[in-house]
Amino acid sequence: MGVLRLCVGVGQKAIHEERREAAGRQSHFREVFKQFSDIFRRDYLGSKAHAAGLYVMLSFIFLIMCLVAALARFSGASSLPPQRIVSLGPAVTEKLYLLGLEKNIAGVTVYCQRPKAALEKPKIGTVTGINVEKVAALKPDLVIATSLTDPRSVKKLKNLGIKVAVFEEPESFDEMNGQFIEMGRLTGKEREATKIARTSLDKVKRMRAAAKELTRPKVFLQIGANPLFAAAKESLLNDFIEFSDGVNIIQDGKGGLLSRERVLAVNPDVILIVAMEGAVAESEKVRWQRFGTMKAVRDGAVYVMDPYKMCSPTPVTFVEALETVAGLLHPGRRERDRQ
Repeated sequence: MGVLRLCVGVGQKAIHEERREAAGRQSHFREVFKQFSDIFRRDYLGSKAHAAGLYVMLSFIFLIMCLVAALARFSGASSLPPQRIVSLGPAVTEKLYLLGLEKNIAGVTVYCQRPKAALEKPKIGTVTGINVEKVAALKPDLVIATSLTDPRSVKKLKNLGIKVAVFEEPESFDEMNGQFIEMGRLTGKEREATKIARTSLDKVKRMRAAAKELTRPKVFLQIGANPLFAAAKESLLNDFIEFSDGVNIIQDGKGGLLSRERVLAVNPDVILIVAMEGAVAESEKVRWQRFGTMKAVRDGAVYVMDPYKMCSPTPVTFVEALETVAGLLHPGRRERDRQ
């Protein structure tokens, strides 16, 4: 909830800044009007009728200036949202669709495959290598990049006068929700984004407040095979484990690199395998099943997870994935959480 308030506060601060600047412009217009009035009174007033006519004319000019100032005052809050958006990441694309902006999406990467409608959008390259010329040809008024976007491409787009917003990989559920609200603000959908994020937060809170298990299973969440890599303590993936009353076998910050011997020594109760290639994930599952003495293998608790929902979730798909993880860590608990 603190992240929600922070994002709303940032928006309010921006509006206050716009209003202060507009007030300064309006004061400048008054000074200009006074200077023109003094000049006309001193040098051009030949008769009372002439003076009255000039004064009416100046008053009309001043009225126009005030109107311009008023429009400028609210320009930050009332300007049209971007009409043509290019997404440079699968998670970005899913979030834009979730916000109801499918008609505003002008282009996506070849990896943006969810929802299925994204497959029909013009392609501008891969997540790490975009075609700047193709992006520019789409005439976007907003490009949303990720931490995987080549910084040189971002610089080129900005040099072309294209607005680019870069979203880093979130390291927690709260940070993901905060970024979602910021994306909503940039696209004119802040109210919708805040509502969606708050709903997801409430669901997660209810799940965490549910009855706790007597024992917390040890979990190995694998996200790489060669080399073997696990979800680290300081990662969004770790929240799936923590929020499901599990214990991540990796407790040392951001370092997720480890050996199979270490996994065997820890003897996890559950193994969750996340891989972008389904064949790789299934191959890893077979590989782990060779270690029949490991508890996760004995109990049949080696599972292949949906990489999209786990690695690049939206506030909605995060909750869906969390329900799945909680059900796998604590069989029978899923139905209790839904009551």
